[in-house]
Amino acid sequence: MPKNYRAELTGVFGDPVDGNPTGAMEEAGFRARNLNYRYITARVLPEALGAAIAGARAMQMKGFNLTMPHKVRVIPFLDGISEAARAIGAVNTVYRENGRLIGENTDGKGFVEALGMVGVSLDGKRVALLGAGGAAKAIGVECALAGAAKITVVNRNRARGEELAGAILKNTVADAEYLPWEGAASIPACDILVNATPVGLGSGEKPDIDYTGIAPGMVAADVVFNPEWTAFLNEAKSRGATAVTGLGMLACQGARNFELWTGERAPFDAMYEALKAEFAE
Repeated sequence: MPKNYRAELTGVFGDPVDGNPTGAMEEAGFRARNLNYRYITARVLPEALGAAIAGARAMQMKGFNLTMPHKVRVIPFLDGISEAARAIGAVNTVYRENGRLIGENTDGKGFVEALGMVGVSLDGKRVALLGAGGAAKAIGVECALAGAAKITVVNRNRARGEELAGAILKNTVADAEYLPWEGAASIPACDILVNATPVGLGSGEKPDIDYTGIAPGMVAADVVFNPEWTAFLNEAKSRGATAVTGLGMLACQGARNFELWTGERAPFDAMYEALKAEFAE
């Protein structure tokens, strides 16, 4: 019998993708489970997205991730999307099911799981979101679905902030409101404060907020994963808040991707350590 050299393919489509660490994490998971899977990191320009999806179908890919600028644009090319992805209005993961390509959004679910890993429950909690982009949408909707009582969206662009608050009100039972972000924004009354902006990515910058509003007993979480301990989180810790890093969220959503594609339980520890190694100084 000849050896079977065929590998199952997964990957990510985006532009840019040069610094995307997901491949290292997923490949570590495949090795840990002794699976003949590969993860490709592919630069796909916006005008070529349809061709890339057609190629994924032709190659029988098990699934793929979407990063900017494709998370919304990909939806018309798919055979279906989950209810959560529909509520969020964006897809970050596609998996094959009975020959059909189905879109899911694992970003918010990964955030909720990362909170749970450090013992933080969302039941009845008030969540303040800094930002109203793709990450904020996923986190806001999933936190509401997980039992949060109220989501407050703080954003400079009123239209986007009101759109996100409206989506939460429409698709969940949680209360939601928009507050304008003007200057050093005041932190609204909350139990969990989330930096859902890219401020701090690869830098020592902090969101422009009034940090005196952070108090002991609060939880501060960041979607930025590089560096793991951002200036925002360090400031929050110094004021007594419990800090949750973006690395946990990234690892949790990556584990969900792994399970959708392979049907096997993700080796979370191996995947998390691979991520940490990518950003070790």
